[in-house]
Formats: sequence, C-alpha cells, structure tokens
Amino acid sequence: MILVTGATGSIGSHLIRRLRRLGTPFRAMVRDETRGRALECDVVVADFDDPGSVAAAMSGVDRLFLNGAGAVPSTGPQPMVRQQIAAIDAAVAAGVTQIVKVSVWGAKPGGRLAEGAHWQIEQHLKAAPVAWSLLQPSGFMQNFLTGAGAFTDGGDLIGLAGDWRVSYIDCFDIAAAGAALLSGPAADRGTYVLTGPQALTQAEIAAKLSVAFGRPVGTLELSAEEMAARLTAQGVSARFAADVVELWREVAAGSLSGVTTAVRDLTGHDPRTFDEFLAARQT
Repeated sequence: MILVTGATGSIGSHLIRRLRRLGTPFRAMVRDETRGRALECDVVVADFDDPGSVAAAMSGVDRLFLNGAGAVPSTGPQPMVRQQIAAIDAAVAAGVTQIVKVSVWGAKPGGRLAEGAHWQIEQHLKAAPVAWSLLQPSGFMQNFLTGAGAFTDGGDLIGLAGDWRVSYIDCFDIAAAGAALLSGPAADRGTYVLTGPQALTQAEIAAKLSVAFGRPVGTLELSAEEMAARLTAQGVSARFAADVVELWREVAAGSLSGVTTAVRDLTGHDPRTFDEFLAARQT
C-alpha cells in the first residue's frame, strides 16, 4: 500500500491518476475531507502539523510518497523541515520500507529557503533505515498557470534581466517518475534531477503563453534591487526578499538550465515539452 501525501496538489493529483491506471493499491492523505472525497479513492485525513494524525495515516502502508508545501516567508526554520522529518520518523515506526521524496534541484547545505530546507530533510531520509529515492525537479510548468511563476497585475512575466534559461518540467512527468519508483522493487535508487526536454527563456515562454491564453503576454525585467523592493512592497520581510532575489540570481546564472534524461530513464518516455504541457493543461 502506497501513501500519497500532497495528494490534491499539482504532483499528487497526477500521481493518483497514474497509480489508479496501473492498478497499484494506494491511499491519499489530505487535510480537507471534502477535497479528498473528490479524488474518488481511498482517503485518510491528516495534517503534517498533527504528528498523531500522520502516524495514523501510515497504518498498513509500506511505501510513502513524501511531498508537501514549499518554502514560506519566515524569519526562522522552514516549517516543512519539522513536518517532513516527523513524517519520515512516523513512516519508519510504522514499518514503511520505501520512501520517495520530492525535493528540489539545487538542494544544498546553507541554501536559501527551499534549497536548504530540502537538504536537511534529505539528510534525515538518507540516515533512515528505509529504501529511499529523491526526486529533484526543475521549476514547475504549472507555476505559469497558478500565478506562482510571478506575474504583474497586467499578466506579464516578472524576472531578473537577462536571457537566462530554465528547463521547466510538467508535474505530470514528476508524478510519472514517482510512480515508476513506487511500483518497482523497493531498493535504494538514489537521486534523480528531473527536467523538461528544453531550457527556455522568459521571452520564449511569454510567446508560448500569448498563443495559449489568446492575449499578449510580455516580460518585465528587473534588477536585483528592483526585485527586492517589489517583494518588500508586497509585505514580505527584507530577509525573505533577499533570499528570493539570491535564488533568482542563481537561476540567472544557469542553475536550472541543464537538461537531464532522468524522466526517460525512469518512465521510458520523454518529458512533455512546454507546448505539450499547454495543450494538455485541462487534464
């Protein structure tokens, strides 16, 4: 039995559909019972901030897909570190034998926001007495539909100035990679950097979105100082804004521009292009 956390999110919803098609037994962990019923599958209500409920959700589970909320504006430790470490410990106590964790490309000690937080969780998982795999995806294509990709009020893309590129990935392919690992033998398989098939500039993405949305989508290029000022004007702390800008600097320097074969290696199919993602965005 597989327990899927983050079941109603961009990755989890795709994973549930894939596991259902494969006929693989699974249970979805959700915080909202109403949203859980809409999944039309075996559901357990639990919250990462309630360790007892997470422990109860592990009953009868032997494999765990660990995925949760990302970094949040905070002047202290990221909550997901505490949450996911507790979930790993609960899984070990329940006899879970395999954990597949969604991390982030660039996870490293001392990294900003999600980079540092995921690295801490990764180290805890690697020390646990279970088979483990780490999925380290590039930026999500879905961010350009949810608004998390950073848009102006007028709908233009925001980013640091320059022709930097990112090999964005469709969450469909992250889920497919997770399903492949969870459905196979429970053995240590290491770390997988997941990317789309091509690295695109903001201008190239804006052009594709213009066609998909049926309206012009432009780009707003900012300096690091302008980016920090824009964020603080939105109410985030100066420290959080500085961390976000530093992550943007890393991206502009090419930290997410590489392309890997990990999706094909795990699933047997090529990852979706940005155009294919846009064409399939209703599914």
